[in-house]
Amino acid sequence: MKRSLALGGVAAGLLASAAVAAPAHASDTVPSVILANTPFAAKEIATFWFAEHYANLVNATPYDVETKVVAKHVSTGGPSADTKPGVVPAIGDEKKSTAKSKNVNLPKTLGKVFFIGADHRPHWCTATSVQSSYHNLVATAGHCVYDTESNRETLDKWVFVPGYYQGKTPWGIYVGKQAFTHYDYDVYEDGDRDYAFVTVYNGVLPTGAGFGSYSKVWEHKWQAYKDKARIENDKTTAWSKIEVNSVGDPDHLVPVGTPESDVFSITADAFQAANKGKDLKGDGPWDPRTGVKTDELTAGQYNSNQDFYYSPDKKALFFRTKVEAPEALVSETPSPSPSPSATPTPTATPTATYKYFKRTFWGSYDLDYKVTAKVFGVGLKDVGRLGDNVGGQGLAYNQKLGKNVFVFGYPSGSHPDGNHSFSGQTLKWSYGKTFAAQASAIKGEELVGVKSSFTGEGSIGSSWLLQYKSSRRLGYLNGVTIGVSDTDKNNRIDTSISPYFDGELYGVYKSAASLWSGKIV
Repeated sequence: MKRSLALGGVAAGLLASAAVAAPAHASDTVPSVILANTPFAAKEIATFWFAEHYANLVNATPYDVETKVVAKHVSTGGPSADTKPGVVPAIGDEKKSTAKSKNVNLPKTLGKVFFIGADHRPHWCTATSVQSSYHNLVATAGHCVYDTESNRETLDKWVFVPGYYQGKTPWGIYVGKQAFTHYDYDVYEDGDRDYAFVTVYNGVLPTGAGFGSYSKVWEHKWQAYKDKARIENDKTTAWSKIEVNSVGDPDHLVPVGTPESDVFSITADAFQAANKGKDLKGDGPWDPRTGVKTDELTAGQYNSNQDFYYSPDKKALFFRTKVEAPEALVSETPSPSPSPSATPTPTATPTATYKYFKRTFWGSYDLDYKVTAKVFGVGLKDVGRLGDNVGGQGLAYNQKLGKNVFVFGYPSGSHPDGNHSFSGQTLKWSYGKTFAAQASAIKGEELVGVKSSFTGEGSIGSSWLLQYKSSRRLGYLNGVTIGVSDTDKNNRIDTSISPYFDGELYGVYKSAASLWSGKIV
């Protein structure tokens, strides 16, 4: 999945001239995509991430698609304001605060977004909660929402987990409801518009868990595999152990060798139904669609005084047959005459013995195809709105460059020289002044850079906070990391880049910031 930052490859390159020649206007069209259109769908997505002791969260890896910008593609130039500067106050900071910061306290608004990537595996990026009418909005990089790798609309099973750490979800999981981006990113994958705002449902936490089962029989194989594919592609449910197995149709006996048929072990009752009036201990003849297999046993193996009996599942009949012992042979030489006083010798009588047998039954049945699967279910409780629980950063747009910003994120991965400075497990920060930048490889003509050692894997979507107040842990979101670069070519990442937050970004934000999401449970 890793590649240099060149969004869209050849196809996007063919459209690059059109994207530059005709500047987009977010007010004209703000594309949005539904991520989970009902509370039920959202519940199933949350369940997927809670399943098996948070295994999908724990095993997720940082999303490293389109993160590294080749140094020669980063140059000065860049953005300019398209309207007057503006800000949206943070949640709880609508009134100006005069508090001065002494220490850098990490914001609670930061967390990870988790999703299923184009490789069908769980991944994560950094994201942050921002101010909105219903306290339900998340901001991150556009390619942490929109699937630029497989050219599908959005990444699957998208959730935000503020404060995530090693399987812990202290404020719950917030399932994405609707994603918003700029028209030029949606259509042209324009790096200048690589940002997204996502409305989320109220957060949820688990109250209990368990597995259910799914089972359905289809007449034709293609129907069964179509059903299996439907389950595998289901974005809403935590399915596992999805299988297709052939089963006999008990109501449809067919001649042996019939296409899409097979021989199955059957019960004595099913065999008797096809061989009405026949003695199951006899020798037939049997219905040619059925048959028996008979094995001789020892008396010890038979282990019964009954003439016949069945196994508990009635798939085997045990029976015995009587065998008469032969009479003693008579001698040809007459025996001496007995003495008158001698006691008469009793005449020997034949002795009864048995042979013992076990008989099993089979039938040739038309094949049906059974789809089975396990589905994980979990009880959920509502924990409220995102912004009420962790707050929300303000938004600043059309700001002058050269201002100091804090960059907060979960960097992971190594520098080009192999140094693995960051684990991605804990929230980190860096600090620096913004400067104008360009990256032609991603059609990024109006980008912003900041000096930062954050490696790209995991830090994509990191929040750039202007005027951050450490005491209140609040500031103004003024950028999101979309890529990193080694600009001085010393094999160490030294720069992060972001789209410039202008009036068109504010238009996208406004489209998302006034929408209600609601509860899952």
